[in-house]
Amino acid sequence: PPAHSRNDWIGPPDKHSNLRPVIFYVPPEESALERRLREARQEAQACDQRFWALHNRAFSQEKEEFIFSRLKAKGREMRDETGEKATLNAEEMADFYKDFLSKNFRKHMQYNRDWYKRNFTITFLMGQVALMRALRWLRWKKKNVGS
Repeated sequence: PPAHSRNDWIGPPDKHSNLRPVIFYVPPEESALERRLREARQEAQACDQRFWALHNRAFSQEKEEFIFSRLKAKGREMRDETGEKATLNAEEMADFYKDFLSKNFRKHMQYNRDWYKRNFTITFLMGQVALMRALRWLRWKKKNVGS
C-alpha cells in the first residue's frame, strides 16, 4: 500500500487457502490497546491461513486419490481418449465429500471453537478501542468548546 494510506489493504486470494490476506494499517500514534487489537486480528488471519491452506491441500490430494481409485476400479484412465481429465459423476463425488467431512469433523469443530474464541476476543477489543476513541473525542471536544 502507498505510504499515505490510512486503511487496511486486502490482497488477492492466496492460492493455497483461498483467503484474501490483509495488510493492516498501523497508525503512527497507535495506543497499546489498538496494537493489541491489530495483533489479535493478525494472529487470527495467520491461524485461518494455516488451517485453510492445510485443509485445502489435504482435500485436493484426497480428492485426486479418490478419483484415481474409482477410475482404476472401473478400468478407466485419468485422461479420456481426447486427453481431457476424466471425472466422476455427482453421486460418486458425493461419497467422497461425505467421507471427507466425516473424517475431518473433529478438526472442523476444533477450528470453529478456536475461531469463535479469537473473534470474541477481537470483538471485545474492538469495543474497548471504540470506547477509548469516543472518550478521547469527548475530552478533545470539551477542551476545545471550553476555550
